[in-house]
Parts: sequence; C-alpha cells; structure tokens
Amino acid sequence: MLRLLGSRKQFCDGLSRRDWLHLGALTPLGLHLAGAFRAQARASSSSARAAGFGQAKRCILLCLWGSPSQLETLDPKPDAPVEVRGELGSIPTKIPGVRLGEIFPRTARLLDRLCVLRSLTHPYPIHGVAYATTGVPTSDIPLETNARDSRHWPFIGSVIAYLAEKQARSVPTVPANFALPFYFGSKRGPARSGPFGGFLGPAYDPVYSEFRAEGIRVVERDAGTPGVPPKMVADPYIGIRPEDRFELGGPSAEITLDRLDRRVSLVRQLETQSRKVDQLGNEGVFDRHQSLAMSVLTSGKLRAALDVQKEPASLRQRYGMTLFGQSCLAARRVLEAGGKFVTVFWDEYGLFNTGWDTHVHHYPRLREELGPGFDMAFSSLITDLEARGMLDDTAVVVLSEHGRTPRVQNVKGGGRDHWSLAYSALFAGGGFARGRVLGRTDRIGGTVAELPFSPKDVLATLYHLLGIDPHLEIHDRLGRPMPVGSTGRVRSELLA
Repeated sequence: MLRLLGSRKQFCDGLSRRDWLHLGALTPLGLHLAGAFRAQARASSSSARAAGFGQAKRCILLCLWGSPSQLETLDPKPDAPVEVRGELGSIPTKIPGVRLGEIFPRTARLLDRLCVLRSLTHPYPIHGVAYATTGVPTSDIPLETNARDSRHWPFIGSVIAYLAEKQARSVPTVPANFALPFYFGSKRGPARSGPFGGFLGPAYDPVYSEFRAEGIRVVERDAGTPGVPPKMVADPYIGIRPEDRFELGGPSAEITLDRLDRRVSLVRQLETQSRKVDQLGNEGVFDRHQSLAMSVLTSGKLRAALDVQKEPASLRQRYGMTLFGQSCLAARRVLEAGGKFVTVFWDEYGLFNTGWDTHVHHYPRLREELGPGFDMAFSSLITDLEARGMLDDTAVVVLSEHGRTPRVQNVKGGGRDHWSLAYSALFAGGGFARGRVLGRTDRIGGTVAELPFSPKDVLATLYHLLGIDPHLEIHDRLGRPMPVGSTGRVRSELLA
C-alpha cells in the first residue's frame, strides 16, 4: 500500500503530541552518553589514517537554513504520484541514469565532480542547526532555540579554530572560523542555536561579517503560521546591487588605525584584569576577542578579502548578484587570504519561517528564488575553485537540518512541512568522492531504504578529511572528555 507521508504541525517549531512523546523517549540516552563516549574514545583510531586523511586544507560549509525539499532537489521521484512528486520536474545529469530537480540545471552538468548523499536520517523534525553542525548527540526545541543552552557542543568551525589555536604560535590575521553574510539569525529576531562555541565558550563563536544593504526587490513573505500576517520584505537573497558591501561584523568597520593605536595602551592595561576574569571561569572571552580583533584589524587581510568588488564583473555575475552568490564568492576569497573554515548561511530574512523553510509558496519560491540562487552560486564556486587549483584540497559541504514531507500540503503555492527520516546533502573537493550517488530512499522519498547516514557521520568524515581524528577528545564544562566526532564514524563511502 502506498503511504503518503505528511505532517499536521501548525507551527514551524511546533511538534504534535506524538512528536513530543517520541523525543521524550530518547532523552534517557543522555544519561549514558559519557560512558559511551569514553568507550568510543578508547577504540582504535586507525580510521584517522584511512583514505583522504588531511587532504582538505580548508572548508566551505554552505548551510541552507530551513531545509530544502529532497524531492525537488537531489532526490526527485518522477514516477511517484503527483501529490508526492509535485509540479516541478526532474532533469538528467552528467551521471547516466541519475536525475536532479529541474531547478538545478548547472549543478546537474557538474555531477560527475560531486558526491550526492540521499540517505541522511535522524529522529528530530525540528530546525536543528546545532544537531546538524555540532557533536551534540540529542536535540529538542529548548536546545535549538537557546544558543547558550549549557548542553551545547561546539560548532565544527569552533572546534577547528580551537585546535588551530593550540598549535599556532601567534594570533591569526584571518580568523580560522569565519561566517557570512551576517550574525546567524540576526535578520529575523533572536539568534537560533548552531554556529556557536558551545562548551568551549563564546570566545570560540565564529567571527561574522555584516551586510546592511537591503535587497533590490520587495516580495511578500509568509511564515505560514496562524496569527502571523504576511510581510513585505526587501530580501537581498533575491538580489543586491553591485556596490553593496560586506563589512567586518565585530569591531566597528569605521575604526581607523590612529584610533586603534590610541586604544592599544588601554587594552594592555586591561590584560591583567582579563587574566583574573579568566581564572574565575570566563574562559578567556575578553582576552581572545581583543587579541583577534587587534590582529585582524591591523593586518587588513580579512577586510580586503571581503571586498568582492575587486573581482571581475563577469565572475560576480556568474555567482549571481544575490546575497548568497556574493557570499560564496567572498568565502573563496577568505580562504585564499588564509582562512581555514568559512560558513555561508542562506538564512531567514525579515520574517521567521523563511529561508528554505517552504511551508507555503513552495513552488514559486523554489522556481524563482531558491533554485536559481543556489544553482548559480554553487556551480560557480565549484568551477572557480577548480580553475584556481583549489578544489582538490578544499572541502565543500552543502547541508541542512532535515528534509521535507513527501506529501505536498494543500496551501497557497503548495508547501512541504518538516521531515527528518530521509533527506539529502551534497559534497565536493577535499577528498570527497567524485561522481558518486550514495544511499537510496523509498519510492516516495520518505524513508531510507539503503545505506543510512547520521549527520554525525558527516561531521566525523569531514573532521577526518581536515586532518582531525574524530576520536580526538576535548573537554566539556565539567571536564569530561568528549570526542570531537561525537557518535559519528568516518564513512568510507563518502571518500574518494
């Protein structure tokens, strides 16, 4: 019997009583995690010397907040009923017999250089950026809506910056953990969880750029939530002006070197007090932020890297004159300037439940905004890195929190709700396999039928490619050793 899987949830972060009972049944696992992690840490670390270890010298993470539908992007089901496959079609790719959604024509032509994973799965149908990008082993709504919840593990970029700092003899002039285009979640309200320092402390949050310009096109945004009216928004993810600029998001971009020099003596006077604060458990936030800010501002490398106006107009157009497209271009420039880990978010803007969270207006947004915006930026990033000789040692990862329901909801413009039992991700460069499609879902894209992957497996494999043994332990706030790869394992299927 054909099962058409949908969702009755009314709110984006709301769960049905059945969902709550399911999540509640999982929470006792946390009581046993410390022992399990200790046992895992004692296991052989031979996987750290498997194929591709350390091949990636740097990484660009493209995080599509809100979660794309697997059925319209990387795992179309052209033979499914119309209420499953939807009104958008699929197209052939460079790999014979493999199809992608019609909204990704440029990506389809590059598929022989990419690795598609169609069998990601986990039990949390909520916006779990923290669950997707950190080692935290379980999730719930309070965790995902409170960026400073004490249970949080550090973001993968934060771990990389922490380990790089332990090995370095000087403060970097380009942050090892940098994010674009603005502080995560800041254009829709309070920040969501995910890209933060977790138990390493806020000193290891990413350094963010800032983008203050509005978009050139005003559109209606609808949260799809009862009682929340639609809103007209000038969304820069649809289009920006060539002169619109990225700024440094921490210290004021208006600061001059003369003003900075006058502050140096004050900073040094405060160092003694900073050390005293560190001893009281503030984990060096003030000291590290001040040192990093001084280094970044005086070198000017990061500011120059963010100046995408220096690139040829033709290249900028290929990336797309959108916020996501120009952020991808800036990410490449930051890596060239010496960056290690750069995250580009396609975030909510102007109203919550936007980004890739297509509860309503699903088809027009995929067809006119989301599909073209991603396809141009991603395909140009891959070919640009390749042309510069950077792709072989630069890992590029495209991921989100979950997938979307197999059944299309009967709402304005169509809609798909949250679905975490089966979804997709995309990889390139840096030791990842080329021309490979991994995993298989059932005929309606609702459950994994072959080769299930946990998001933690993706993290462990990425650590491996970046030259970090996923069994390597760092300590949480209670001094307990935690492997950076958490419960994940290195998956050879993803490796070249």
